[in-house]
Amino acid sequence: MPMKPNSMVWLALLSACRVHSNVDAAERAAKSIFSLDPHCSAAYVLLSNLYASAGRWADVSRTRVRMRHGGVVKERGSSWVVMKGKKHEFVSGDRIYEKLRWLREKLKEVGYVADQRFALHDVEDEQKEEMLWCHSERLAIGFALISSVEGSGITVMKNLRVCGDCHEVIKLISGVVGREIVVRDSGRFHHFKNGVCSCSDYW
Repeated sequence: MPMKPNSMVWLALLSACRVHSNVDAAERAAKSIFSLDPHCSAAYVLLSNLYASAGRWADVSRTRVRMRHGGVVKERGSSWVVMKGKKHEFVSGDRIYEKLRWLREKLKEVGYVADQRFALHDVEDEQKEEMLWCHSERLAIGFALISSVEGSGITVMKNLRVCGDCHEVIKLISGVVGREIVVRDSGRFHHFKNGVCSCSDYW
């Protein structure tokens, strides 16, 4: 680079390491970020998630302890939709189970299998799938499906990056229910229609 990289450049590299499961490069990128911005919660979360995907639970714990000792707080994931001029916000753990159960069955019929690499906790496989279905963007989409006119478009805003499994699920939902779904996460807009996304699966 013609200039010295700042923390955002290193964060982009760390995010790419997460996509490509490159732990060694991720650790080097994280070290550079922490030297520039010791309170960068996104770097801690990305690194912790990468360790979790690799099954390195001791490193996950060490990273979380370092966060606590440094007073770094992870922002809680939330998503929201606007219906009839009113904002409805959802956080992981909210309940719109009936519609989500219906969606799960429909997605399984078209071959969906949960990508448990994105359930970043050391729990049984069945619990991992349940945890994925409580991600806030799925809750927001479930709410929009039961609260809007059949066939109308849905727009969801998310304060964090959409995970890989949710991205795959939303693609499938757009095909199953025949709706256009736009998700604006922390990085970009994703326009889902007929089972495909405008990002061509790169985000």
